[in-house]
Amino acid sequence: MGFADKAKHSAEEAAGKIKEATGKASDDEKLEAEGQADQSKANLKKAGDNVKDAFGK
Repeated sequence: MGFADKAKHSAEEAAGKIKEATGKASDDEKLEAEGQADQSKANLKKAGDNVKDAFGK
């Protein structure tokens, strides 16, 4: 997997954490949930990258 993809997925996770924290701070449950969902998506993508790396593709 390319470095650019890994960096992109890490950035997506960081953006999700920021969104979640903003939602918590402003008592916006919808924004908080969106942040958590964004983090989950990024983590799944990172897991996929790790699988691809393990098999050398």
